[in-house]
Amino acid sequence: MTAAPRLAPDTSMGAVTLDVADLDAMTAYYRDGVGLEVLTTQHARDGEPPMATLGRTRRDADGGAAAGIPLVVLRHAPTLRHAGPREAGLFHTAILFETQAALAAAVATVAQRHPGTFTGSSDHLVSQAFYFDDPEGNGVELYWDRDRTEWSWTHGQVEMSTLYLDPNAFLQQHLTEAALAEHSSAPAVIGHVHLSVGDVATARRFYVDELGFDLTTSYGGQAIFVSAGGYHHHMAMNVWRSQGAGRRQPALGLGRVDIVLPHADEIGALGERLGHFGHEVRDDGRTVHVDDPWGNLLRVTVAPTA
Repeated sequence: MTAAPRLAPDTSMGAVTLDVADLDAMTAYYRDGVGLEVLTTQHARDGEPPMATLGRTRRDADGGAAAGIPLVVLRHAPTLRHAGPREAGLFHTAILFETQAALAAAVATVAQRHPGTFTGSSDHLVSQAFYFDDPEGNGVELYWDRDRTEWSWTHGQVEMSTLYLDPNAFLQQHLTEAALAEHSSAPAVIGHVHLSVGDVATARRFYVDELGFDLTTSYGGQAIFVSAGGYHHHMAMNVWRSQGAGRRQPALGLGRVDIVLPHADEIGALGERLGHFGHEVRDDGRTVHVDDPWGNLLRVTVAPTA
């Protein structure tokens, strides 16, 4: 039997697009709290809404500024309704920091400038994570990964847990003045995106069997975690509050999830594969757009260097 095609090991996550009611307030949260840079802004034009793209400016070897790396795109959509709490959509956007000091600076800054948005923290064995809700209720995870040599795998699944992580003790141990001063320039990427879906079996069929991620761990019929290249997870899907949810209707919240492939020739193969499984695919040769079974839009692109 031929193995099902998989996404390339160097696959990564790109920006998450959110449809928002208050563009100024949401920009302030991700800029002044999370510490992302405003890379570009766009006024309404040619039928496109106002937008703000936030992320990090990548530095070259000499310390000069290179291209900006978008992490969160905010798209003004004030006429849309707020999604119901049990609908499919975004569970959280997870922003990964390189060091515990950088994570501590982000956690402290969000907690100080946006009090009341902190929702919890956990040690997941592979990572340490802090959770917030942005001003419009979109989940945000700020986290740091332990080295891969410290992860434990059993029968092809990575061991993860939800252990208590004292936020005050973490800040006391890792927060420094230097990290706070460098808060808006510390390297950060979208580490993973976690979705609320209607059922796990359908999610596994789409994201693993058809799209091509590898299953890294599962929690019965409650959640699955998937990745490429042996990461603990690039995406996850759960039914913790959305069991039985149907296809999404237009609403505030998740607008699009970007997935980045390392090689241009993989785009065509992916588009053909998804079309073979009956999905409506928009493929221009360098970008594939496809909806998952709940109407969450995925855009699969190629890394800029490809």
